[in-house]
Amino acid sequence: MSKRNELIFLRILFVVSIGFFLNLIRKPLLKDWLIIFVFKSYIASILDYLVVKKGYITYPVRIFKSFDISVLFSYLIFPVTCVYYNQATKNSRLPGILFKCLLFSLPSAVAEHFIEKHTKLVQYKKGWNSSFSFLSIALTFLFVRTFISIVRKVEKA
Repeated sequence: MSKRNELIFLRILFVVSIGFFLNLIRKPLLKDWLIIFVFKSYIASILDYLVVKKGYITYPVRIFKSFDISVLFSYLIFPVTCVYYNQATKNSRLPGILFKCLLFSLPSAVAEHFIEKHTKLVQYKKGWNSSFSFLSIALTFLFVRTFISIVRKVEKA
């Protein structure tokens, strides 16, 4: 894929992600969804910064060239996906939470693997692979899900 096509692809992802974001803020529990969105953005940006700084991942083609991390992924796609995951697991018990975590994390990791293999949007270095991406995605989904559960319990008290 050429650099021009990759930038077009990123712009399309940006517009689609904004659409998904606007859809999710129309749902009840707006405060919870915004907390999840901001918290996930914060976590994703820190983790992305660390793996880029350590040289495990690079983003040769970026919309926002001022940043070494993938701003689109860390601040929009990943947080929006996490909010949808939390909406899907709001009333779930642990087995359902874990199963849905797999349902949300696996396609994200597969998509990243495909993008890494067929574009220059992301490149794995120093032994990083799709398994590490899957684990980091799944663990952050579970971490944020635990965090919002605690927030909800404290709020009720």
